[in-house]
Amino acid sequence: MKSSLMLINRVIDQFNRVVGWGLAFLLLTMTVLIFWQVFARFVVGKPLFFSDEIARFAMIWLTFIGAGYAYRKGTLISVDILLEYSGPRFACVLRVLVVLCSALFALIIIKYGFDLVGRVASQTAPSTRVSMMWPYMAVPLGGIVILVNSVALLIDEVVGKEHPKQAEIQPPEVS
Repeated sequence: MKSSLMLINRVIDQFNRVVGWGLAFLLLTMTVLIFWQVFARFVVGKPLFFSDEIARFAMIWLTFIGAGYAYRKGTLISVDILLEYSGPRFACVLRVLVVLCSALFALIIIKYGFDLVGRVASQTAPSTRVSMMWPYMAVPLGGIVILVNSVALLIDEVVGKEHPKQAEIQPPEVS
């Protein structure tokens, strides 16, 4: 049982590796487009008509997909005062409860995200003339990434994976 759960976690980690490379590509695309837009506008004097729209769509995808990726890594902002002052048993129950609530939230944004995608599929973006389905598709796919990573976090709790203590922020030393 434990080995099959660990196998599922390894598959999810590989999934996250692919997602991470996709996020890096989106960030690179957005950076190049914004740089080129500024260069074309102020140096060449002829701005591109589509770069800001594609960069905006890339930022939407980065936000939704990146939230699920960051959730698995534990790098999302959180208020964890209850975890710090509770015992190990209550902390485990609390972590499971948070993951289950996150999974429920993911299911909601998946369902309503696909509904939204269906409603805007006939609309087109003004500059690129692509279907608005593509930028809105980031919402349900981000929910899927959150749901997949919620499963991985639940497996971590069942298997008993260690939770690294958050690094304390130390003030700089005065010389």
